[in-house]
Amino acid sequence: MGALPRCQRAGCGRPPAYPGPVTSSPALVRAESLIRSIPDHPEPGILFRDITPLLADREALQATTEALVAPFRGSFDVVAGIEARGFILAGAAAIEAGTGFVPIRKAGKLPLPAASVDYALEYGTATIEMHDDLPAGSRILLIDDVLATGGTLAAGRRIVEQLGYRVAGISVLFEIDGLGGRDVAGDVHTVFHS
Repeated sequence: MGALPRCQRAGCGRPPAYPGPVTSSPALVRAESLIRSIPDHPEPGILFRDITPLLADREALQATTEALVAPFRGSFDVVAGIEARGFILAGAAAIEAGTGFVPIRKAGKLPLPAASVDYALEYGTATIEMHDDLPAGSRILLIDDVLATGGTLAAGRRIVEQLGYRVAGISVLFEIDGLGGRDVAGDVHTVFHS
């Protein structure tokens, strides 16, 4: 997650700085400035968006967590996060919202997965799994770090619904525009765009 082949973005061939903020909130402007772009990671041709500096900054983490939750406040019972960076954001969001947290993990990581869904990535395929520990019909806010091509979030939506829960909303830290992710994932709230 967070990786984008350079040839799929404007300015192919030269690594740009992370684009400017898209919000007027001073706290979110500052938080977005902490996201850095790392070219050729984890492999040549990939531009990785590193949110580690944002996560390490209390004010930035708080501002982005509040922004992830705000449009859905009061409409969900629990927050689900997709492995791996989605865990961090979803855990913080669950605390912010006063709810519990449910992990959606990569295949083979849960002791008793109740369901699994296969999906395509920008550079391969993957499987996610989830437990069925919630009451039937629970309303889930699904959180991940990035919306790129939409496959991961669409799989997250499918697994939640497969287990008899309802997706109350989907929220991501940032969206990589122009890759058609919304066409695949559906309606998604994004804090930042690139």
